[in-house]
Amino acid sequence: MSLTLFKIGFIPVTVMDIADILIMSFILYRSYLFIRGSRGAQMLVGLVIILLFSIITPVLQMRGISWIFQNLRTVWLVAFVILFQPELRRILLSVGQSRLIRYFVKVSGNRVIEEVVEAAAQLQQRGYGALIVMGRETGLKPVAETGVRIQAEVSAPLLVSLFIPRSPLHDGAVIIQNDLIDTAKCILPLTENPTPQLNLGTRHRAAIGLSEESDAVVIVVSEETGRISVAMAGELKYDLTLENLRHILYQTFNQALPKGEKGA
Repeated sequence: MSLTLFKIGFIPVTVMDIADILIMSFILYRSYLFIRGSRGAQMLVGLVIILLFSIITPVLQMRGISWIFQNLRTVWLVAFVILFQPELRRILLSVGQSRLIRYFVKVSGNRVIEEVVEAAAQLQQRGYGALIVMGRETGLKPVAETGVRIQAEVSAPLLVSLFIPRSPLHDGAVIIQNDLIDTAKCILPLTENPTPQLNLGTRHRAAIGLSEESDAVVIVVSEETGRISVAMAGELKYDLTLENLRHILYQTFNQALPKGEKGA
């Protein structure tokens, strides 16, 4: 059965052609958003320039350079995978963590939440200040690239060790993305909105600042008072108990509370 909608000259345009264009446009747009502002974007620009040069050289009859490019075509795919391995890995992780995949496949983030809550409890007990960012849908690459890459499984002992005052990585924020500790010692943007009702330190202002620019959940443990705060959507919920923190995280990340617990 023909699904032709109209013709452009002698070329028929079908419903599948339109769907193909829309899907490809969405993929390219999401890929652009994913690598925008990262080192991968700079490498991609360089790769595009090389590819354009490989197309132009035959036209200009530059036989020597054209011969080199023709013999390198077989390794372009391998080079692409090697150069963009971190970006490809994050794209696959992002796809696996998308809402559509979560709808069909049950992916539990309970362990990560419990580790973060346990880390907050230990940090509070020891009097260590902390700034923990839990990424959601909005990409955090520009912020993550200001820090040191960790790429480790989320665990309370590791989070606590990163914020020990003697640790070289304790200054700044830790970013958790795709159920991994992605980076540490990250610099967050400070909020420019005045908050005269609160005497906020740099950590709290940084938490609010990032939450204004993204949908991330930012957890603050005050070094001076030991109080726990959470910044979301430009607002700060402060002086929280550990149970408050747990309920907020479970609700925000659409996770079911453990049996026997009720929402706050």
